[in-house]
This record gives sequence, structure tokens and C-alpha cells, in this order.
Amino acid sequence: MAERLVHIVDDAEVLADAGDLTMVVVLTGFLDAGKAAELAARHLADLADPAGGRSDGKVVATFDVDALHDYRARRPPLTFVRDHYADYEAPRLVVRTLRDTGGTPFLLLAGPEPDIRWEAFARAVREVVDHFGVSRVVSMGAVPMAVPHTRPIAITPHANRPELVPGESPWQGELRVPASAQALLEIRLGEWGVDALGFVAHIPHYLAQMEYPQAALVLLEHLEIGGRLTIDLSDLREAAQITETEVDRYLSANDEVGEVVRGLEQQYDSFREAEARGSSLLAGDEPLPTGEEIGSAFEAFLADLDDRPKGDAGDDDQGWEER
Repeated sequence: MAERLVHIVDDAEVLADAGDLTMVVVLTGFLDAGKAAELAARHLADLADPAGGRSDGKVVATFDVDALHDYRARRPPLTFVRDHYADYEAPRLVVRTLRDTGGTPFLLLAGPEPDIRWEAFARAVREVVDHFGVSRVVSMGAVPMAVPHTRPIAITPHANRPELVPGESPWQGELRVPASAQALLEIRLGEWGVDALGFVAHIPHYLAQMEYPQAALVLLEHLEIGGRLTIDLSDLREAAQITETEVDRYLSANDEVGEVVRGLEQQYDSFREAEARGSSLLAGDEPLPTGEEIGSAFEAFLADLDDRPKGDAGDDDQGWEER
């Protein structure tokens, strides 16, 4: 039994017609390079419902953030107005009931990744799953990778049962990756007999600190398949096109940065060619540009493009290394 980390609203009528219920999980922070998962979650919450309104959703479960959040590591913002503090934005970790574009109900668990008590958090999520009769849990995340933005965004699919994995993984060997609350949750749900799967988008490491709607778009396209949902992506496609145009415009005016990106393209293409031939996945000995090399050249660009506060995605990420 969960240690009352979650308060569930008994609101069965909201999900009365949900015979096959999906719960989407997005925990922002560590596993959210390019804010891709956060953008995807925001898009889900803003979906127009079939009646012509917005599906914003009713909160049906609330987690005790005070028991899970390290405020000193991730300080919430507030506003100082002349001589007093105001508008404190408290972190919230909640489950909302939403409907997709076709009217199918689903749940969205979204908020900051817990800093502590991951096992207790997993047990609390199980309580939500059991209470509402969730059929499957689908998570979304993103990690920074040494890949160019001019190539298709790769996705790593994963699941706690092999038959649930949608599509092929780009990884052939065993990996050692930094743990996350989402990853642990998937493992524990599998031990409890609950189906869980997810998708991790590979974000160009030099764009990991800005909002990258291209990746959010790809994540939601995969969510449609894995979560059995229908999602109107037209607004997100438009945002992705705008961002792509802005990035290309910057590169065309900055030869030094463009050269580094071309180096990434060559390494990426060599990797794919070697993989297709069945030879070494490392595909050559060319050194990859570092995140510092390309990131420093992009600092001015990011300052002009996005004046929003930077998240911690990518700051602590150690990357995914094959062994």
C-alpha cells in the first residue's frame, strides 16, 4: 500500500466509457532534453475535444510533492513585485483525465520527476493504476545525443514485455544508462503484472536546452501507436516548422557552427552505413564534436530564439553509452 503519497479523487463517471484505458506518463527534468516530453504533454492537455471545447482535463489524483521534491536542487519560480513576493509557482505532480481527438478517454500523469523516494512513488502510481483500471502505461522522454538536427529524429522504444515493444530499437548491445523514476516505474509495473512501454527521443545535444517541437511531434506520433490514441498534431507541426526555419536561418549565417553540424552529419551517415552493412556500429574513428564545442557557438542563438528559463534537461545527463 502506498504511504499516502497520492490522493485519488473517486470520480468514476469521468471514465465510465473507458473500457481500454491508457495512462501517459511524462516526468520533466532529467529525461526531457529539448523539453520534448513536456511539450508533448502540454499538447495533449490542450487538445480540442469532439464537442469543440478543450480537453484541459479534471484532476483525478494528486501526489504529495513535498514528500518527493528537492526544492534546493530545483527551486520553483516566484515573482517579486516592488516590495513583496507574489505568484509562487508551486510544483505539481497530478493525474488528469483527458480525451483524444476521437473522444477516447485517457489519463495523463505529468509533473516534475521525483527527486527522492522513487520506490514509494512507484507504489503510489500503482495505486492509481489499480483504482482506475488502467490497461497500459506509456511514458515519453528525451535524451541529448551527438546527432545532427538535419537527420530524422530517432526513437528508442522500450517495454516491460518484449511483445509490447513497438518497432525496432536502434541499439544492438547492452547499455548502461543513468536511472530515472520513469524507468524504475516501468520495471516495477512489469513485476506487478501491469503493461508499460515508452519512447525516448534522441535530441541533438546542441539544441537540448531549447524547446524542440520536432521531437515532441515524433513522440506523439509514436504515442498514437503505443497508446492506441488519436491526436491532432497540426498545431505542433506548425511549431516544428517555425523552429526548423529559425535554426536553419541561424546556421546559414554562422559558418563555424554549420561546419560542426556537417561533421555530425558525416559521422551519423557513416554510422548508418556501417550498421546497414552489419559491420561495426562505431563506424569509423572520426572524433565527434563535443557538446561544449557546438553549444558555445549556439549560445547567442538560444538567447535570441528563446528567452524562457532553461530547464535541467541535459545538464546532468551522462548520455547513453554502449558497452
